Amino acid sequence: MAEMEETPQTQLEPSNSHDTQKNFSFSIWPPTQRTRDAVIQRLIETLSTPSILSKRYGTLTNEEASDIARSIEEEAFTFAGSSVSPDDDGIEILQVYSKEISKRMLDAVKSRSAATTSPEAESKPSESLADASESSAHTGEISSIETES
Repeated sequence: MAEMEETPQTQLEPSNSHDTQKNFSFSIWPPTQRTRDAVIQRLIETLSTPSILSKRYGTLTNEEASDIARSIEEEAFTFAGSSVSPDDDGIEILQVYSKEISKRMLDAVKSRSAATTSPEAESKPSESLADASESSAHTGEISSIETES
């Protein structure tokens, strides 16, 4: 019978330590400055070296990439930090931070690409109008472009 009395006591001890572990809190938000710096370095690398992204939108100089990367990370950190809830263990907020970085990086390269291709796109229609005028002058034909203007 002494053995039966010891068994319940042994079982109570682990459950007490388990209760202590429940009080332990683990949070991964906010990231350390070292982690944030690593994110910025990775963004710079992504924006300034050949990649799938650069094939479509072009690469940036290291200086441009550095400025944009710092801005992207700071804005994403601020945005994610504003949506922290007291019950959050950091996983959800880290996901928001990551998604914001991705979204902002894409927006940055798209807007930069649009800004650099915009003057080219604008000059192409006027060049094609000039080419159409020259070709119709040589053939004696009147193009619909010329009659509209």
